[in-house]
Amino acid sequence: MTTPLIQADQLRLAQASAEPPQVFDCRFRLGQPEAGLQLWREAHIPGSQHLDLDRHLADLSRSGGRHPLPDEDSFRSTLQQLGVRPERPIVVLDDMGGQLAAARAWWMLSQWAGHPNVTLLDGGLAAWQAIEGEWQTGDDVVPEPSDWQPQFSSAGLIAMAEVAASDALKVDARAGERFRGEQEPMDPRAGHIPGAVNRPCAENLDGEGRFKSVAELDGELPRADEAIAYCGSGVTACHNILAYRIAGRPLPRLYVGSWSEWSSDPTRPAETDVSSP
Repeated sequence: MTTPLIQADQLRLAQASAEPPQVFDCRFRLGQPEAGLQLWREAHIPGSQHLDLDRHLADLSRSGGRHPLPDEDSFRSTLQQLGVRPERPIVVLDDMGGQLAAARAWWMLSQWAGHPNVTLLDGGLAAWQAIEGEWQTGDDVVPEPSDWQPQFSSAGLIAMAEVAASDALKVDARAGERFRGEQEPMDPRAGHIPGAVNRPCAENLDGEGRFKSVAELDGELPRADEAIAYCGSGVTACHNILAYRIAGRPLPRLYVGSWSEWSSDPTRPAETDVSSP
C-alpha cells in the first residue's frame, strides 16, 4: 500500500527534480477567513499556491452545514484555473498537522475528484522548517490553466437522511468537550449524533504534529464493518478518513454537513452522554 503522506525531505528532493509536484498550502483559521491567505503571502514553500477552505474547498452560498462542498462544475473550474493535471503529483499541507484544511483538500482531490497522486506533507510547515527548507513571500505563482475533466465519485459521501437511517458507526472528529455537549461555540445545539463515538482528530498526531504510526492508528481508530466520519462542518472529519487510509483500513464515508447541519434541524435528536470506541 502506498502512503498518502510525504515527508519534508522527500518534498524538497521532489521539488528539485525535473518534474516537481504541485504544492497547495491550505492554511486556514476558523473565524478569520483571510488569515490563511495572509499567512501564505508572508511565507510559503517556494512555488506553492494557496488553496482556501472558504473560497476553493467549500461553497458558503449552498445549504448543508457551514462548509458545504462546491458543486462539481465549480470545483472542476477551480482545478482547471489552478492548473491541476492528473499526470502531475499534488502535495497538500497546512500548519496544523493537516487538520485545517489540508486533509479536506486531500479528500476532495483524491477521493472525490479522483486525482491519482495526492499526498499530504506529514508534520506540515513545522516539518519543512525543521529541515531548513526555503521560503518565498508574496503572490508569485501564476498557474497555467489545464483542461482536466475530473471524474467525480459520490461513493465516499453520505447525506443527512442516510446518516439518520444508517446502522454504520458514526465517528465524530470534534474535541471531546464539544462531543459531550459541554460547550458548543459554533453550532445551534450541543451534543452529538445518537450512537456516535468520539475520535478527536488531534489524536491522530504525535507530539511533533506528525501522524502516528500505522500500528498505532490501526490500534486506536474505532472499528466497524461500516463507518461514517463527521465533525463540525466536514473538515476535520477528513483528517480521520486520512488516518483510516494510513492505517490501511476501509475508508469511512464523509457526512459533509456534519454537526452544523444536523444540529440546525430541530427534528434530529442529540445525545450528550459519553461514548468511547
